[in-house]
Amino acid sequence: MNHNSNRRQFLNSSLGIAAGLAVGGPLSSFAFSANDKKKPLYKISCTEYSLHRMISAKKLDNLDYAAFIRKTFDLDGVEYWNRPFFTKSEDKKYIADMRKRADDVGVAGTVILIDSEGDLGAPDEAKRIDAVNRHKKWVVCAKQLGCHSIRVNARSKGSYEEQQVLAADGLRRLSEFAKPLEMGVIVENHGGNSSNGEWLAGVMKMVDLPNCGTLPDFGNFGSYDRYKGTRELMPFAKSVSAKAHEFDEKGNETKTDFYKIMKIVVDAGYHGYVGIEFEGGKIPEVEGVKLTKALLERVRERLTKST
Repeated sequence: MNHNSNRRQFLNSSLGIAAGLAVGGPLSSFAFSANDKKKPLYKISCTEYSLHRMISAKKLDNLDYAAFIRKTFDLDGVEYWNRPFFTKSEDKKYIADMRKRADDVGVAGTVILIDSEGDLGAPDEAKRIDAVNRHKKWVVCAKQLGCHSIRVNARSKGSYEEQQVLAADGLRRLSEFAKPLEMGVIVENHGGNSSNGEWLAGVMKMVDLPNCGTLPDFGNFGSYDRYKGTRELMPFAKSVSAKAHEFDEKGNETKTDFYKIMKIVVDAGYHGYVGIEFEGGKIPEVEGVKLTKALLERVRERLTKST
């Protein structure tokens, strides 16, 4: 279909990610010069989980998500979340409809966040392989949606070192499946040892495949230093999640210094989409996304002036 080729061209021109994955290039393969005035220092997208309460309350349907993001926030990139269409991953007609609706409003799908498909680092090999197999359909689905990667978790059990080996094994198996499709498998710091930047960076080195990377989430490091963790994960990053919960009277996030952490991101050579993930409970989701977007825009302007 024509919209598939147009979408691929759009993604390649804006990010260059697909080309980087195809040739096994590093993060820098889709970075552009910060001095290129025609392109922003980074682009802003929105993660579907930001609106999970609206979706749960049936105030927003998954099929309308991309158009809602464009109309409400004027953003041209989205990260999907598998839970709102959990049973539809292999429904080609449904996924084609999602894709067309996003294409029609000029919105690029970047990543699908995958949950509830088993532990890729399960100690039992049969369970680990089963988890890998259950994730494969999402790789194919993400390809159809025009995304460059799926986001997975690296949950495991055992000692620090044992969990690294187990998680690396599951991730390697899945990444090898994704490689011929020119798709990425990226891990978010999302609880357990994965929230330890040094541990997850070590897993990436063990996997040692160019299409396996990370998705640093500013707010998911737990007690681990979020700035240190972000710095450790950025060499492997193929997407970034700007987690926000609450804001002060100046519009700054109360737990994360966005200027400090985004400087780490861009200094690492990343200039792709930064996904808004609003997770606060004190203000409406739409307001939270708007505040996060405004903050990312202010930080981008400040960082651009300093380069």
